[in-house]
Amino acid sequence: MFGKILVVDDEQPIADILKFNLEKEGYEVICAYDGGTAVELAMTENPDLILLDLMLPVKDGMDVCREVRNRKDTPIIMLTAKDTELDKVLGLEMGADDYVTKPFGTRELLARVKAHLRRQAKNEPEKQGASDQEGIRIHRLLIDNDMYVVYKDGVPLDLTHREFELIQYMARNTGKVMTREHLLQAVWGYDYYGDVRTVDVTIRRLREKIEDEPSRPEYITTRRGLGYVMRNPKAGGL
Repeated sequence: MFGKILVVDDEQPIADILKFNLEKEGYEVICAYDGGTAVELAMTENPDLILLDLMLPVKDGMDVCREVRNRKDTPIIMLTAKDTELDKVLGLEMGADDYVTKPFGTRELLARVKAHLRRQAKNEPEKQGASDQEGIRIHRLLIDNDMYVVYKDGVPLDLTHREFELIQYMARNTGKVMTREHLLQAVWGYDYYGDVRTVDVTIRRLREKIEDEPSRPEYITTRRGLGYVMRNPKAGGL
């Protein structure tokens, strides 16, 4: 089994096309045509990934994304006919892992799906916790690799799966400046697809949770024209 995918789109012809192409690749596919059913199936069917349209009856895609993300770490790829920066950012703010703008190419969508599922499968053994993995301490932060939790001053932070992966990767490379393209490939697992704005939004969300003053970050700082760097405020430096 390659994985179970929940396709959510109120336009049944589009959902049917997605189902056909995904099943050709070996995935099990279930469909929902409104937001209410989508939330129900996400809870009861435990899909490995959700393709979620933004414009839905009953509950829109933003509401569905927020409800699912509050209870599950399932990767969510937003499907949206809107191509505005605001819609994309809002989707990511609600907890979506990625977005694809309609009309989209089948090859691009399949590449995104495969990348997210590969990443999810790779991290499942890590989430179970290997006894020889130690936490990473950076000043007031403790990144617990066994429990997939980040603590600040001993208090657990409410991070999404993707936010944890990002801070974990950057913490393992403290002091190294990393471009958005590098982070997109290393954390999201893309080869040629993906939008670097996804990195910017996730960094901003992460700063809001780990920094005392997100507008004046101490842990994840920006190197203008280059990218981002994880630093240890106690150690000084970058």
